[in-house]
Amino acid sequence: MGKSATLENVFRALGDRTRLRLLHLMNGREICVCYLVEVLNVPQPKISRHLAYLRRAGLVLARREGKWMHYRLASPSNRHAADILSTTLDSISREPQMQRDLQKLNSACCGPRSLVHVIGAPLPAEL
Repeated sequence: MGKSATLENVFRALGDRTRLRLLHLMNGREICVCYLVEVLNVPQPKISRHLAYLRRAGLVLARREGKWMHYRLASPSNRHAADILSTTLDSISREPQMQRDLQKLNSACCGPRSLVHVIGAPLPAEL
C-alpha cells in the first residue's frame, strides 16, 4: 500500500480507536513517539505499527531528529479525504477521552517529572 489518502485507506485508518487518539494528539502539532506512548499507555511497538498504518494511508508524515521520531498530520491531496479527516478531528475533539489525552500530554511534556527532564525528549512543536 502506498502513501495515498484514498477514501478506502482513510476510512480504514479512522476505523481504529487508537489511531483516532493518535491523530487527535498530532492535530496542530508535531509530536515525538515517546509522548504518544506515554499518553496512550500503549507499548512503543504497537504505537509504531499504528503510526505506520497512518503513514501508508497518507494521513501522517514522519521526521527523524537524532534518535527521536516526530509525527504530524499530513494534508491529504484528495479533497474528500482531507474533508473527512478534518470533520473527524473536529468531532472527536469534544470527546472526554480525547480531552483527557491532551491533559496527559501537557503533563508529559510540561510537568516537573516530564519526559523532557526524565529522558530528554523534545517538546511537541506547534504547527
